[in-house]
Amino acid sequence: MTDTTTITGVDFVAVPTRDLERSARFYGETLGLPRAVYNPDQHYAEFETGNLTLSIVGAAEMGMEHRPQQQIALHVDDVEEARRALEDRGIEFRGQTIDTGVCHMAIFSDPDGNDLMLHHRYAPRRTELD
Repeated sequence: MTDTTTITGVDFVAVPTRDLERSARFYGETLGLPRAVYNPDQHYAEFETGNLTLSIVGAAEMGMEHRPQQQIALHVDDVEEARRALEDRGIEFRGQTIDTGVCHMAIFSDPDGNDLMLHHRYAPRRTELD
């Protein structure tokens, strides 16, 4: 018998918005993510990141409270290069790029206050299982 409770991944992250059209422009045009779905009648749009779908949802229209997401890490090959490109498109970052000793991170927000981060791991990942 198959164990149907085994979690094998994350299909999407819901990202709340108060203005679907504005958010769709931000994720599609400003960040340059491919839009897979735009359904304003159902109050959502979906954007693909390569390994995770960002589902932009009109929280209030769906009967939910608007609670911004905290730190969705968006992988890029070069954080500084990606940061410069987004700054040229009007994105304001919080502080300088962070170097943790294993990765680079640059933190910013979308128009609804959802925290996002450009992220690149340059050192091997180590876990307690290693």
